[in-house]
Amino acid sequence: MAQASAPATQSFVPVKEVRNGIIILKDGSYRGLLMCSSVNFALKSADEQRAITLGFQNFLNTLDFSIQIVVNSRKMDLRPYLALLQEKATVQRTELMKIQLREYVEFVKTFADQTNIMTKSFYIVVPFTPAVSTASVTGFFKRGSSTETSAAEQTSFEEHRLQLEQRLTLVATSLAGTGVRAAPLGTEEAIELLYRSFNPGELENPIRIEA
Repeated sequence: MAQASAPATQSFVPVKEVRNGIIILKDGSYRGLLMCSSVNFALKSADEQRAITLGFQNFLNTLDFSIQIVVNSRKMDLRPYLALLQEKATVQRTELMKIQLREYVEFVKTFADQTNIMTKSFYIVVPFTPAVSTASVTGFFKRGSSTETSAAEQTSFEEHRLQLEQRLTLVATSLAGTGVRAAPLGTEEAIELLYRSFNPGELENPIRIEA
C-alpha cells in the first residue's frame, strides 16, 4: 500500500501574498501591520501613568473591530557593532587605546555568549474581511476573459485596501493619545516580519527577497 505523501510546509502557512504592504490570506481576508514605538511606563509619574491608561482605554473604545497586539522578541545581532570596534582599533594612534578596544571587544563577546541580549518590537495587526459581492458570485459561475478578471480583481483589491488603510489610520491616530507612535509596514518589511515569524531558527541569517 503506497504511503500518502506529507503535505508541503507551505500548505500550513495561511498567507497567500503580500501586496502594497497588505497581507492577503488564503481565505481572502486582509491584514495590515503597524509598527509601534514603546513607552517606559514604569518611569512615568503617577499622573502620566493615569493619562496613558486613560488614553489606552479611550483607544480601545474607539475601535469597532478587533486587533491583535504582537510583541516580537529577537536576539540582538552584535556583529556589526563588534566589527566597527575592531575597525576602530586598527586606526588608533596609541597602543594603549588599541589594547583597551581589543579588551572591550572580548568583554562584549563574552557577555553576549553568556547572556541573551534581546530586542523587542511591537506591532498591531489590523484585520479586514471583505464581504462577498454579487459580482464575485456571478463571476464564479460565469468567467470572463483573463484580462477582465484581472482588472476586476485589481479594482476589488484597491477598494479593500482603502478600507483597510482607513482602519490603520484610525488605530495610529487613536494610539497617539497614549504617546505611542505607529507607522504602517511596507511590503519588504511585512515579508521580513513574516519570514522571521515562520523561521525562528534563522534569526541571524540575512533575508534575500527575490525580485
